[in-house]
Amino acid sequence: MKKSLIEGSLFTIGASLWWGVIGVFYFKFVSFASPLELTIHRTIWTALLLIITTFYYSKWPEFRKIINKPKNLLILFLTSSLIAINWFTWLYALSTNNILDGSLGYYIFPILSVFLGIIFLKESYNKNKIISVALVILSLIYLLYQLKTFPWIGITVAITFSLYGLIRKKINVSSDIGLLIETLLMTPFALFLFFYLKINNTIIFSSEEPALSFYLFWAGLMTLVPLFWYTKGFNLIGIGAASMIFFLTPTAQFFLGFFYYGEPLDTHKLISFIFIWIAVLIYLNELRKE
Repeated sequence: MKKSLIEGSLFTIGASLWWGVIGVFYFKFVSFASPLELTIHRTIWTALLLIITTFYYSKWPEFRKIINKPKNLLILFLTSSLIAINWFTWLYALSTNNILDGSLGYYIFPILSVFLGIIFLKESYNKNKIISVALVILSLIYLLYQLKTFPWIGITVAITFSLYGLIRKKINVSSDIGLLIETLLMTPFALFLFFYLKINNTIIFSSEEPALSFYLFWAGLMTLVPLFWYTKGFNLIGIGAASMIFFLTPTAQFFLGFFYYGEPLDTHKLISFIFIWIAVLIYLNELRKE
C-alpha cells in the first residue's frame, strides 16, 4: 500500500509539474507558430502517437467497442471540441504573455467542476464547497468591476475543462482511448485548417524549415507523457489525492508567469487571486476529509 502511494504520488507530481513547467517552457519556445497552428499540430501528432500506443497496449477492442455506439461518438465529438478550444485558449495565453490568466483558469476549474457536479449530477455538497464556489464567483465579479474587463482566458480555460470532465463522465472509456477518438474526430478539421494556412502562406511547418518542423512534432509527446503519468498516478492514489496534487500545475504556471516571464500583476488582479487561493485551500481541505 505504501509503495503504491509513493509511486502514485510521484507519477501525479511528475505530470502536474510537466503541465506546469515543461509544458510552459516548450509551448512558449514554439510560440513562433500561431496558437492555431500549434493546436493543429497538437491534435494531429497526439492522434498519431496514440495510434502507436494503442497498438502497443493492444487496446483496439476497447476502441471498437466505444465507436460502435453513435451516442458515444456524439459525446466524444462534443468533448473533442471542448478540448480543442481549451488547447487553443491556453496556447493563445502563452503566445500573448497571459500565463497568469491561464493559471487562473486552472485554479478555478476543479472548483467549477464541483459546482457543475452539484447542478447536473446531484453530487453531495456542504457549506465549505458552497463557500469555495462563492469565492470564485466573487473574485471574477471583483475583476470585472475594478478592471472593467472580463478575464475571458481564465474563464474559457476553466469552463471548457470543467465541461469536458463533466461530459466525459457519460462514457466509461480510458483516458487514452477517449483522447485518441477525440483527436481522430478533430483531425479532419485540423488538416483542413493546416492546408488553409498553407495556401495563405501563414504556416511554419514545412520541408524548408526542418528544424522548426521537428520542434512542432513534439507537441504530441508533450500532451501524452503527462496524461499517461497522471492517469497512472490517479489509478494508484485515487481522485482526492490526485486532485490535490494537480494544483501544482497552476501554481507553477503562476510563478513562471510572474517571476520568470515578468508578467504584470496589479493590485486588483492580486486581490482576485487571493480570493481564488482561499477558495482552493477550502477545497483542498474538503478533499483531505474524503
